[in-house]
Amino acid sequence: MLFRDEPWPDGTPSWVDLMVPDQAKAIAFYSGLLGWDVRAGSEETGFYGMATLGGRPVAGIGQTPPDQEMPAVWTTYLSVSDVDKTAAAITEAGGQLVVPVMEVAKEGRMAVAVDPGGAAFGLWEPGEHQGTQVMAGPGALAWNECMSQDYPAAEAFYAQVFGYAFEDETSGGSTYKALLASGRPVGGIGVSAVEVPSNWRVYFWVADADASAAKAVELGGRVLGEPVDSPEGRHVLLADDQGVPFFVIAPTEQSGKPRGWDD
Repeated sequence: MLFRDEPWPDGTPSWVDLMVPDQAKAIAFYSGLLGWDVRAGSEETGFYGMATLGGRPVAGIGQTPPDQEMPAVWTTYLSVSDVDKTAAAITEAGGQLVVPVMEVAKEGRMAVAVDPGGAAFGLWEPGEHQGTQVMAGPGALAWNECMSQDYPAAEAFYAQVFGYAFEDETSGGSTYKALLASGRPVGGIGVSAVEVPSNWRVYFWVADADASAAKAVELGGRVLGEPVDSPEGRHVLLADDQGVPFFVIAPTEQSGKPRGWDD
């Protein structure tokens, strides 16, 4: 595995977390599937669980407050150096804040927003918590992408707010582009299927996509689609045992193993 201790550049997906009605079930599922060690925090943090690999943070798992109606979903957080400035830019560009800027103890500052197409995402201004520190290896965050029902509005929004450039990776007639920050791909943006609302999708690395799909079913989850081979690897859409969708992706001979995979 490769580890990172520095803050992620602005616009980079730096953290993901899951809020679900049953935190204990989620911890058991993802620990069994991705090899995470998850420890719930204190009452002051709402018992927010920190998932780690090799002792380094990789994702969060929280309990939905009983007095709040919140969808069970994986949320992608984009790193920013000034969350107040970015929050203002979001509203100016036609987005909405659904969770206003707030302090998270000494860990950092955050907000949650919705883009003009309806896809929700978070902002993270690091304090003591930089975000995920694991860059490669089974169980690590692999990729994040926004799939939108209003692609033109979404592309214009993310370009205006985060200054992304775009690299066309369209194939099969469905628009898809890489999000570039300082010339480096940090995520993707594409057209969502007709029946799927706009959303940010999360991918995790695994050693074998098919074996992981079978393991997910064994743990109470579901397989939502056939495995797909791509230049980036073999991926498959799954749902956990509380119905939350996510992808797993495994490197192939075509894609090659990510640097640091065997470290």
